[in-house]
Amino acid sequence: MAHVTERIRLVVLYGGRSAEHEVSRLSGSYVAQCARAGSVEVDLVGITREGRWVRPPADVLEHEADKDALPALGDDLPAVSLDRVLEPRANERLVVFPVLHGPFGEDGTVQGLCEMAGVPYVGPGVLASAACMDKPVAKRLLEAAGMPTALHIELRSGDVTAETPAALLTDLGSPVFVKPANLGSSIGISKAAGAEQVAAALMRAASYDDRLIVEEYVPGREIEVAVLGNENLRASAPGEIVPGGEFYDYADKYLNGTAELHAPADLPVAVSEEAQSLAVAAARALGVEGLARVDFLYDEAASPDRRLLVSEINTMPGFTPISMYPRLWAVSGLDGPTLIAELLRLALDRHARRRAHNRTEH
Repeated sequence: MAHVTERIRLVVLYGGRSAEHEVSRLSGSYVAQCARAGSVEVDLVGITREGRWVRPPADVLEHEADKDALPALGDDLPAVSLDRVLEPRANERLVVFPVLHGPFGEDGTVQGLCEMAGVPYVGPGVLASAACMDKPVAKRLLEAAGMPTALHIELRSGDVTAETPAALLTDLGSPVFVKPANLGSSIGISKAAGAEQVAAALMRAASYDDRLIVEEYVPGREIEVAVLGNENLRASAPGEIVPGGEFYDYADKYLNGTAELHAPADLPVAVSEEAQSLAVAAARALGVEGLARVDFLYDEAASPDRRLLVSEINTMPGFTPISMYPRLWAVSGLDGPTLIAELLRLALDRHARRRAHNRTEH
């Protein structure tokens, strides 16, 4: 078994080409600071909005120690080659922490690159990352595994007609949530009532993705559970999001700070245990290893089999100082540095296990 007491160089990969670039800068800063607090060598590598891999100044963490976000990734930073980033130095273990949210990072692309390079990395593998990122695919897999989910309809932006909004409202009721198929941090998501609002929401979502998902509105509370582990997954205490607006959108998460985050959530013991059990089952159904945050809709007035609905699984949830994933583990007994150390251990253990399969030998 690999241990984090070995000399490790942690490549914190942050930024990225997705609409969640700014969130990744916040998350990267938190991960880097927690890793350094645990005496892990941190190697920062940024990806610009245009997809250039760059290296910020070596002393950026010293200068930015009191800042929430790592500095912007501009064109003035020197480019770095992938082979240099992913090549271990003598007498060290290299681990990549792709703190990238959304497409081009959380969707299996960077995970596949690490697999090709034979480098350990934090978080779920290629298939689980891709499946969880794609909301319609994730819903299908969850339903196939018997997980309770909200009613939903998948469609392509090119198939939307003038009659589509009214048809969606007939099938799902009003209001509905309209979402891009592949994006996180609530970007591109709208709550819409009435055909005119639904039409505008479909256009907004289509500006981010040509595949869309429309879900029924479920009254109730937003519950989140953090999952950690490889073959043996464990769940944190549940937390609750109380949105400052109509729902927990991007501004509520990262800009205006009006949402309330309760960790742990005030839930009956039986409901907390059910959420933890469902979180582990849902993560296993999609092949998750390493980490994930499983989000639920909780309607205490619904029938027992519809009381907790699995909303989505985030394979690289926010790692900002106010994000639920680290907060839930903090109230469950793992502070930031300890959590990062455990994630590194899991990455190394999974890498060793996969290498033992001798996939490259005949």
